[in-house]
Amino acid sequence: MTVTVEIPDQLAEVLIAQGNDLSRAVLEAMALEGYRVDRLSEYDVQQLLGFESRLDVHGFLKEHGVYLNYRLEDLEHDMREADRYYALRADDTRAEQHAR
Repeated sequence: MTVTVEIPDQLAEVLIAQGNDLSRAVLEAMALEGYRVDRLSEYDVQQLLGFESRLDVHGFLKEHGVYLNYRLEDLEHDMREADRYYALRADDTRAEQHAR
């Protein structure tokens, strides 16, 4: 979808003077605000800005002073996944040692 936005010439000059591509600057601002107010996910920002990985999104957000939307539920999920991963690794290690 193509969207046309009217920007005052003075503001456009400021953005261009900082070496920014005006279209990219507007797109990044929209992505930052969308993420900040929880309307866009990390994945949405990644797709919108063409980043290759979540880490690129994290770096972009950090660079612009926007904190990750990481909730208690996210932490609990990550901890369960880590426990599951380490249990599988321990099982694999025991199986290897038993095979020797």
